[in-house]
Amino acid sequence: QVQFVESGGGLVQPGGSLRLSCAASGTRLSGNRMAWYRQAPGEQRSWVAIITNTGFTSHADSVKGRFTISRDNAKNTVYLQMNSLKPEDTAVYYCNTSPSSSNWGQGTQVTVST
Repeated sequence: QVQFVESGGGLVQPGGSLRLSCAASGTRLSGNRMAWYRQAPGEQRSWVAIITNTGFTSHADSVKGRFTISRDNAKNTVYLQMNSLKPEDTAVYYCNTSPSSSNWGQGTQVTVST
């Protein structure tokens, strides 16, 4: 069974940084296009960043220049480095394939606040 386990979230002040991790089991990430998604209270889940199996990346306009997606195929893990965080980045962050599968994890909460 495919499982994604997200970690690394927390409470951070505006302008701060966090690094999220997504560990996968039951599948090899190297063969998949992977993405980070986020869902803020009362909003639909939306994509944040995508990385292909060849390493090509794309980031949503709202995070471009601040967030960076990467992957370590040897560790079967995908990362999201988040810098210059803003209050509007507050959300639960998830990883999944792109297009997404039904195998959503629990996500990791990111709260940006003073």
